[in-house]
Amino acid sequence: MIIGVKKKRNVNTASASSASKLLAMAKKRSSKATLLLIFISLTALYAFLPVLAPLPSLSSSSHHNKVNRNFEISRDMFWKDSQPFQIIGGDLHYFRVHPQYWEDRLLKAKALGLNTIQTYVPWNLHEPSPGRHVFEGFADIESFLKLCNKLGLLVMLRPGPYICAEWDWGGFPAWFSSMSPSPKLRSSDPTFLHLVERWWGNLLPKLVPLLYQNGGPIIMVQIENEYGSYGNDKAYLQHLVVLARSHLGPDIILYTTDGGARENLEKGTIRGDAVYSAVDFSTGDDPWPIFELQKKYNAPGKSPPLSAEFYTGWLTHWGEKIAKTDADFTAASLEKILQKNGSAVLYMAHGGTNFGFYSGANTGSAEADYQPDLTSYDYDAPIREDGDVDNSKYNAIRKVIARYSSVPLPSVPSNIQKTAYGPIHLQRKTFLFDEFNFTSSTNVFESEQPMSMESVGQLFGFLLYVTQYKANGGIKTLFIPKLHDRAQVFISCPSDVTGARPSYVGAIERWSNNKLNLPNLKCHSNINLLILVENMGRVNYGPYIFDGKGILSSVYLDGEILHRWKMFPIPLHNLNEVPTHNGIMQVAYSARGKRLTSKYENTSREPAFYSGHFSIDKSSEVKDTYISFNNWGKGIAFVNDFDIGRYWPLRGPQCNLYVPAPVLKQGNNYLVILELESPDPELVVHSVDEPDFTCSFGNMNLHQL
Repeated sequence: MIIGVKKKRNVNTASASSASKLLAMAKKRSSKATLLLIFISLTALYAFLPVLAPLPSLSSSSHHNKVNRNFEISRDMFWKDSQPFQIIGGDLHYFRVHPQYWEDRLLKAKALGLNTIQTYVPWNLHEPSPGRHVFEGFADIESFLKLCNKLGLLVMLRPGPYICAEWDWGGFPAWFSSMSPSPKLRSSDPTFLHLVERWWGNLLPKLVPLLYQNGGPIIMVQIENEYGSYGNDKAYLQHLVVLARSHLGPDIILYTTDGGARENLEKGTIRGDAVYSAVDFSTGDDPWPIFELQKKYNAPGKSPPLSAEFYTGWLTHWGEKIAKTDADFTAASLEKILQKNGSAVLYMAHGGTNFGFYSGANTGSAEADYQPDLTSYDYDAPIREDGDVDNSKYNAIRKVIARYSSVPLPSVPSNIQKTAYGPIHLQRKTFLFDEFNFTSSTNVFESEQPMSMESVGQLFGFLLYVTQYKANGGIKTLFIPKLHDRAQVFISCPSDVTGARPSYVGAIERWSNNKLNLPNLKCHSNINLLILVENMGRVNYGPYIFDGKGILSSVYLDGEILHRWKMFPIPLHNLNEVPTHNGIMQVAYSARGKRLTSKYENTSREPAFYSGHFSIDKSSEVKDTYISFNNWGKGIAFVNDFDIGRYWPLRGPQCNLYVPAPVLKQGNNYLVILELESPDPELVVHSVDEPDFTCSFGNMNLHQL
């Protein structure tokens, strides 16, 4: 998909030039014509005023209809309705929580002592394809904000356009990668700014009735996100400020958040009193020297101390030990801020789950040092992934906040009940490769060189690459210089009269970039080479954020480039997408009563769909559960057409996937999984009542804050 965007002229030159010409012409006309042309010239100038005008002050008066409420900054304090206010907040992302559980999680946040909720807005969830905007289901941000308001919780909103958040590509839509010209992210590039203007033009007007001064919960709106850790384009930041003001008016507090170091603040903040500069820093750091530094980047009297991301835990990648932080240490660090009237926002108060294909990734010192995130976003937060609050961290933080809260804390809601539905027996429904006609020209892309996932419209999940090579004997070495992210390699002989299945050769992983030896295969024709590539999440932070997926280079066999590729998209629905029963998924759900008896077939290393069901007799028995994938290899799972995420117990640490009760129903509930590598020989998974992060424990690195 190619989207053309007209480049903008230099507005200063264009507006000044057009205005001077119009005014010069006006002098030669009649008085009526003169007035008309002057009006036109002033209108032309007015169109450019948002860019030319100085940034408005935080204390400007609003032109919107308001109720008798205000939230402002003065004397280095926050003021709510003319009373001093201490923000004790927490991040809770609506898109990581089933909408039917929003109220439960918010009530538990309020019982923790929080008076403010901070949330990101992921652009890619709301605009999954160009110009198609979604604000329903998990993306129903207006309902979430109204619920916050109903429960008496204020909101700090972080609409990006970049959010990081351990979310795929930091929230940018994957279809950016197929655009021409390609937008330069987080910059003043006209192509990128045009996209931002269109996105915010849809989003921000929905927020106006929800601003605090208009009776809603939103007290502050963030501009970008930790920009000082990435770039230094002040014109870009100022453009966002003007754009936000044009939609939200002059009264709402705009803010930036940057790491509490001078270099980050120099690049990420906007001097003056138009935008408030908040900071974040490692839990355990002495906060007050950093708050003093913060003052240097705010106008006098406009710097209430605020840690906009007070880390209660940390993220975990596949292959690491689950991140843990000490409860008492975390609570004591928070108290150092609160006891001197500082404000803090817990990141995270409740982490939730990366349902679907939306989990992000990080990199180390090199692009190849790729580190994909778990499906769970538990984050070792005080409110656990499944909403449980009966833990030491919740209790320790609540005890501290109770000493500084201006109102008594509500009683703590009960944990949501969980249950174990027991073993779920599965049947293999189809091998993945059997669903493709390799000789057909339909539903296939053909090219001399491999094409990226984005260029064929496969934005998430998997893409199958197929070509052939000559069967001239001997072991051959396969090398893919640039692979994002993980490939499983198979070979087969199309002329084999026995109908032998494709043979698994091995896996190639981005982080090791290994070469693979293809065994000698006796064949009377050219040999099929099948490479199944998995997108494990786009990088969401750092210098390597430009993260296309698939095979992004030539493919070499014994040093020679392989040509004539076919690319087969694999349509699997993502979070918040309406399920479409395409051919592959129809086969996965069909013939539910059949059973396989061949142990040999059950242990095949060829990717296949498996399905099974479990029954819930009464509506009162519909409860949260977890699906345990111990003894399975790697894959993705769907419960009643809902994508509960990736599993990979072979790498760990996550063994179980969380299934919220609203996904389930009375009667039969259906589980479909795409197992990529090594199914359990017994073809059984278990519904259990608790999380488990102990898989492959001996092979993992400790990841602790």
